[in-house]
Amino acid sequence: MRNLRGIGLFALVFVAVVAFMGCSGDKGADQKPAVSKAMAVLHPTQGNKVEGTVTFMKERNGIRVMAQVIGLKPGLHGFHIHEFGDCSPPDARNAGDHFNPAKMPHGGPTSEKKHVGDLGNIEAGENGVGKYDAVVSQLAFDGQNSIIGRSVVVHALPDDLTTQPTGGAGARQACGVIGIVK
Repeated sequence: MRNLRGIGLFALVFVAVVAFMGCSGDKGADQKPAVSKAMAVLHPTQGNKVEGTVTFMKERNGIRVMAQVIGLKPGLHGFHIHEFGDCSPPDARNAGDHFNPAKMPHGGPTSEKKHVGDLGNIEAGENGVGKYDAVVSQLAFDGQNSIIGRSVVVHALPDDLTTQPTGGAGARQACGVIGIVK
């Protein structure tokens, strides 16, 4: 009888703990917290010295994209999010094409029709440093337009914002995979 009372007490405590956990507001182990910040560290492709960081922060109207890139020739350089997070080959070709889940034509950052990954250009000064800061409404950290696990690429030439499918931006000078920041 004593053993049964112990088992009964254990079962009662077990049921109480399970019930408490179920009512505690715990969303469960399968639900992840909302992402509010991500980052890509840009590494040079073979034969280049371009590197930098790109930070993505969730804002009310989209994702703020802030970049600082060094080692660029002065002038404009195509700046895009590409479809895959694989920068491993020397030319970063495994990053794929511009991120384009809606299958739109290439365009500029303010074009009505454009790839989600069309960020336009980053401009480098005489010191070879380029900066970019814009809020992009089409970017997201979840759903169809999620940029998590994709890549950012800086190109050798300016993006003319019209030539299909890449804007004529030339070779890939740097590439970095976009990952979640704590």
